[in-house]
Amino acid sequence: MQTSSLAGLRARLRLPLIAAPMFLVSGIELVSAACASGVIGAFPTVNCRTPDELDSWLHEIAGRLARSSDASGEATAPVCPNLIVHRSNTRLHDDLAVLLRHRPELVITSVGSPAQVVAPLHDAGALVFADVVSIRHAERAAAAGADGLVLLTAGAGGQTGWLNPFAFVRAVRSFFAGPIVLAGGISDGVALRAAEVLGCDLAYMGTRFIATRESTADERYKAMLVESSADDVLLTSAFTGLPTSMLRPSIVAAGLDPDALPVRGAIEIGSDIDIGAREARPKRWRDVWSAGHATSGVTDIPTVAALVARTADEYGRAREGS
Repeated sequence: MQTSSLAGLRARLRLPLIAAPMFLVSGIELVSAACASGVIGAFPTVNCRTPDELDSWLHEIAGRLARSSDASGEATAPVCPNLIVHRSNTRLHDDLAVLLRHRPELVITSVGSPAQVVAPLHDAGALVFADVVSIRHAERAAAAGADGLVLLTAGAGGQTGWLNPFAFVRAVRSFFAGPIVLAGGISDGVALRAAEVLGCDLAYMGTRFIATRESTADERYKAMLVESSADDVLLTSAFTGLPTSMLRPSIVAAGLDPDALPVRGAIEIGSDIDIGAREARPKRWRDVWSAGHATSGVTDIPTVAALVARTADEYGRAREGS
C-alpha cells in the first residue's frame, strides 16, 4: 500500500463511495461537488479534450476544493482521475505525465492491464485501482501491482462485466486482501451498506450521479433516467464491441430497434436508416445513452450535495439495523 493509504482516504470520506468516472458526464462541477460532499469524485481523463485541458481541470478542481475546505474547516474527499490504458488511447502517456505532475492520491485504470502505469504512479505516491470484469482479469491486475480492484459486475452502466456481484466479490476476496470496490446496481445507502457486508471497502455509484444538477449529461438524458427502470436497460455489444449497458428508449430515439441490433461489432449508428448527413447521425454516448440497473432508483434530479446527504441517511439507518 502506498503513502496515500486507504485508511487515510477513508478518514476523509462521509461515505465509502466513489462517484464513478463516466464518459461525457463527469466534469469539473460534478467531481468538485462530490469531493466537497465527502465522496471520491472520479472522472475519465479523456473527458478533457487535450492533456493541457486535463492539467487545467486538475488545477480548477484543486482550487475549488481548497476554497471549500477553507470555508467548512473540513478536509474534502480525494479526486480520482481514471486512465484508459487500452492501446487505442493514444493520449495515455501524455495524460499520465500530467497526473504525475499533479500527484493524485488515487487513480483508477480501465480497459486493460495497469502494469504499464503502476510503477510511475506509485512513485508519485498514488494508489492504483484497476477495474476488472472477470476472475482472470482480477488475478492479472493484482499480479501487476494494483492496490485495489474495481469489480464491474452485472448491472453496471457503460462497458461492464457479466458476473453476479455476490459470486464475483466472494471469489476475488478469497485471493485478494486489498481494497475491493463494487460497481453495479448501487443506487442508495442500503445497497452501499450491503456491499460492505459482502466484503467490499468502497462502491461505485454512477447512474444515480448522471441525474444530478451538476452532471454534464444532456437534460433529456437525465429526464429519461427518471422515467425509466431497470427493465429499460439493454446489455449489448452492438455499439462498442464489448458488453455495454444502454438505455432502450435512447436507442429507439436514435431510430434503431433495440431488439434487432447486431450481436457484436461497434455498429455505425444510423447506417441502416435515412437520417441525413454523416455529421448529423446520432453518436453512441452522446445520443445513445448508457445506464445501469440502478436506473430504477433514479426518481429525481437533485444536487450532488442533496444526493449524498440522502444516501448518508439511508446508509446510517442501514448500519443501525444491521
